[in-house]
Amino acid sequence: MSSPIVITGMGMISPLGCGVKPVWERLTAGQSGIGLIDRFDTDEFPIKIAGLVPGIEQDTEAGFDIEPLIEKKERKKLDLFTIYAIAAAEEALQQAQWFPKSEDDKQATATIIATGIGGFPTITQAQKTLDSRGYKRLSPFTVPAFLANLAAGNVSIRYGFKGPLGCPVTACAAGIQAIGDGMRIIRNGEAEVALVGGAEGCVEPLALAGFHALKALSTESEHPTRASRPFDRERNGFVMGEGAGLMVIETLEHALNRGAKPLAILSGYGTSADAYHITSGPEDGSGAAAAMRRALKMAGLQPGDINYVNAHATSTPVGDNAEIASLRNVFGEALPQIPVSSTKSATGHLLGAAGGIESIFTALAVINDTLPPTLNLQSVEDSIQDLDFVPNTARSQTTQHALCNGFGFGGVNAGLIVSKI
Repeated sequence: MSSPIVITGMGMISPLGCGVKPVWERLTAGQSGIGLIDRFDTDEFPIKIAGLVPGIEQDTEAGFDIEPLIEKKERKKLDLFTIYAIAAAEEALQQAQWFPKSEDDKQATATIIATGIGGFPTITQAQKTLDSRGYKRLSPFTVPAFLANLAAGNVSIRYGFKGPLGCPVTACAAGIQAIGDGMRIIRNGEAEVALVGGAEGCVEPLALAGFHALKALSTESEHPTRASRPFDRERNGFVMGEGAGLMVIETLEHALNRGAKPLAILSGYGTSADAYHITSGPEDGSGAAAAMRRALKMAGLQPGDINYVNAHATSTPVGDNAEIASLRNVFGEALPQIPVSSTKSATGHLLGAAGGIESIFTALAVINDTLPPTLNLQSVEDSIQDLDFVPNTARSQTTQHALCNGFGFGGVNAGLIVSKI
C-alpha cells in the first residue's frame, strides 16, 4: 500500500488577516473579514463591500506587511494575486521547513498554484494606460504580471523548485483542483513534495461590475459583516474576497524520513463536470455529487464516515440550493446528522483562492476537533431546516474525516477529503 499524502505546512493571506493561527482564531471566534471597499470610490458604484486583506497599518497583529517580503523595485513586476501567493508560500514552507538545497530535492518539488482570474487588475490598468497615454507607456512587465501561471512561476523561481509547475484556471474550483493535481503528481512519481493551493486579488471595479451584471453579488452596504449569509432565507448574493491559501504536501514516508511533522492526511480527491450550464449546476446536484463520490472512493470511505462538510456555499440562492441537493444525493438520510458550514460567511468568496483557504480551514477542523461556524444564519430556508449548519458559533466535535467542496463556472466540481493523522 502506498504511503498516505500528508500536509506538512500551511500558509494563508485572507480578509480575516494573515497567518494561519490568527486567522483560525478569528474564524472560530465568529469574526468577519468583510467591510466597506476603501481602494476606490464607490459613491456611484453598486457594490460597496468586499473581503479585503487588511494592511499592517489597519491590523497590527495580523495585517499584510509587504516590506520584508518583496523589494520595492520588484513589486512593480507583480500582480497582487502573485504577491499574496508569495506571502502564503513563505508561511507554508517555513512550517514545513522545506527549502531544498540539493538539485535532486529541487527537481522533486512541484508548484501548483491556481487562480480563477489571475492578474485582472494589471489588465484593466494597462488598458487605461493604453487609452490615456498610448502604447509606448505600457510596462514590459504587463504580460508577465497578468498571466495566470505567474504566481506559480514566481514562487518556483523564488525557491528554486524545478519539478512540475501548474495552474488550474477552473473558476471557483481551481484551488481544490490545484491540491488534487499535486496529489496526482506525487502519486505518479513526478515529484516528492508539492506546494499547492490558490491565490486571487481582483477586487476592482471591472471584476465587481461583471459579477454584478450576473446578479451574483450582494448589494448590502449598511451592515457589511452581515452580507455573506449562506443558507439564510435572506441571502442575496456573494461577497467578493481576496487572498491566498497554500499548503505543502508530501507522502507520509517522505515527511517522516526528513523529520517533518505531518499535520493531516489528504485521503481523497474527486472532480467532475456538470455538462449542463455555464454558471449554474443542475438542480439535483448530480455533477457535484459525482465529484464527492470520487473523493470518497479514493479515500476508501463511506458517506457516513464523513464528520463535517466545509461547503462551497457562496450565499447565492441558486448555488446554495444546488449544493444541498448534491449533499442529499450523496449522504441521503444521514445528512441531517453531518454538520455543514460555510466559512465564506466570514471571508467572502475568494474565487480561485477559495479552495486553498477552505481546504486549510477543513484541515484545521480535523486537527483541532473544532467546526467553524456559518455566520449570519438567522432564518434557515424552509426546505433545509432539517440540516445542521453550525450556526453563528464554533463547535467542538471529534472530527476524523472532513469534506471540502469547490464548484465553478463552466460546470466544474471538486471535492477534497482531509483525515486525521
